[in-house]
Amino acid sequence: MPATTLEIHHRSPILDGRPFGAAGAYEKITGVLRFAADPDHPSHATIRDLAIVPRNAAGRVEFAGDFYLLRPVDPARGNRGLLLDVPNRGRKVALGMFNSTPRVPDPTTAEDFGNGFLMRHGWTVAWIGWQHDVPRQDGLMALDVPVARGITGLVRCEFRPNASVETLPMADRYHIPHPTADVNDPEARLTVRDHAGAPETALPRSAWRFIDAGHIGLARGFEPGKVYDLVYRSADPPLVGLGLLAVRDTAAFLRWGTAADGNPCAGAIERAYAFGVSQSGRFLRHLLCLGLTVDEEDRDVFDGVFPHVAGARRGEFNMRFGQPSLNALHAVGSLFPFTDNDQTDSLTGERDALLGSLRRRGRVPKIFTVNTSAEYWRGDGSLVHTDVEGTADVEPPPDVRVYLFAGTQHTPGSVPPPDADPNTGGRGLQIFNTVDYAPLLRAALVNLDRWVSEAVAPPSSRFPRLGDGTAVTAESTSAVFGAIPGARFPDRITRPCRLDFGPDATRGIVTELPPKAGAPYPTFVSAVDADGNEVAGVRPVEVQVPIATFTGWNTRHPTQGAPGDLMSMMGSTLPFARSEAERARNGDPRASVAERYGSREAYLDAVRAAARRLVGERFMLEEDVEASVARATRLWAFCESAR
Repeated sequence: MPATTLEIHHRSPILDGRPFGAAGAYEKITGVLRFAADPDHPSHATIRDLAIVPRNAAGRVEFAGDFYLLRPVDPARGNRGLLLDVPNRGRKVALGMFNSTPRVPDPTTAEDFGNGFLMRHGWTVAWIGWQHDVPRQDGLMALDVPVARGITGLVRCEFRPNASVETLPMADRYHIPHPTADVNDPEARLTVRDHAGAPETALPRSAWRFIDAGHIGLARGFEPGKVYDLVYRSADPPLVGLGLLAVRDTAAFLRWGTAADGNPCAGAIERAYAFGVSQSGRFLRHLLCLGLTVDEEDRDVFDGVFPHVAGARRGEFNMRFGQPSLNALHAVGSLFPFTDNDQTDSLTGERDALLGSLRRRGRVPKIFTVNTSAEYWRGDGSLVHTDVEGTADVEPPPDVRVYLFAGTQHTPGSVPPPDADPNTGGRGLQIFNTVDYAPLLRAALVNLDRWVSEAVAPPSSRFPRLGDGTAVTAESTSAVFGAIPGARFPDRITRPCRLDFGPDATRGIVTELPPKAGAPYPTFVSAVDADGNEVAGVRPVEVQVPIATFTGWNTRHPTQGAPGDLMSMMGSTLPFARSEAERARNGDPRASVAERYGSREAYLDAVRAAARRLVGERFMLEEDVEASVARATRLWAFCESAR
């Protein structure tokens, strides 16, 4: 088995053994899981540079990742299901998403386990570090991998500061960069754009410098809102693609490893699911595209795969000099194909499918592809279910469900919302989106598990469609949003385009940086009603019973530059007027709260009824109905104060 040894560093009961309902007490296990992959195995032929790195005496390639596990103390009380939460940039995300709790690196307190959803439902939850470039700090999870010595290649970094700074790291946020091979390299290039879509201007090599092998400095400073692109040469690339094997083989170990193998879950797992959010959701799309849900022993490791808010992208997860956390638009992750089934690009002649490798072998797991409005507004979400010419809908295959959570931003909204994006410090012109889609996410996991374990088909896909007019261009909604007092429609909408990274890009070797950009892909968002709320997809209670317009987009705050550009990932809340008189004073075309509901009690009754409809449709669980009503009470108070 490719997972060879689990070194346990810590083992302890959760909350001093306090039970989580019928599932009983839980324990945590942390340590390091070691692997040894067969570089000659046919399924590993796609892993970039695996064949050229050092091997051990048995002819295998060794690597090791940080390991973390939460499991029922009594396996008989669990649900026999494994949820492998693929870390996002080294961070655990499943508890935050499903348990509605603040994200922490080492869940320990009752608050860290939130509403206890995953534990109360008996899930075994596991994490494995899969990124070589994550620093081991603040509880982040990383993977140790070998490097391909003697190889050089190009690296591209994109920066967009929110404040004036003199230096920038050559990596995403806190990550470890690919170091420049030569701080005096005269061929290194730095360009700047005033805003998204603006032409690039090359900065003279004399105007900027490498501060060290991992940082650059600009003589006049980097300006907020501007987009900087750096291309330079690095050497000795780490094997990024081993992260794909680490995720697959961790699940295989926990599912089929024996007690003699050191598996703490031996005999306790019948079903396994992979869950990833944003970057790690894109990782799962890449895993599926490469067909790596099947292990060295020809076993289907994952019964279900749940890429969440990945849009139509993949990433640099198997690329020489890849940056797994890169979130640039013109990146390898934006390459064709996008749909699960075969599609032909009439402009390039390419024909492919995301699930092509697995489909040809009859090995496709059950898949839930879920996106928010933010992935549609950033320009790629609709490519999951439309052709690349933008002329027709593409139906998901029978083993896939595709859902849009209407009127939502990239992450669940909170009441009150933060003043700035906690990840980037970015601020928006509008109040951030306050819709909490976590109840929909919990129901989705239950539906996926029932599909696998009981053969109960989940609700049909729900997404914007060209065929019924619910998929429209973003620009076509500008009149509705432009009429809302205080709203600023974005000056420009970005869309992915056909990219040429050189002849070996599909093999994980990029030689053309920046890439040659070709024709853009037509993309779409959900149509909106007269209030600006989306009509397609699964509509949360906040959107069904609105007291505001909720969007998946927000424009950048003027103090952070490029105010006409969209923010990354964040949406907006635009409260309705309280009364007809206030609406008239403001020139607001949307009916006021008083005109819609008359009283807070009537509003809450309508919220409860909407929640029960969602339960009936299996998009919400009964346990979330009253919690949704309680949250609506807080949202009412917030919108009253925010006007």
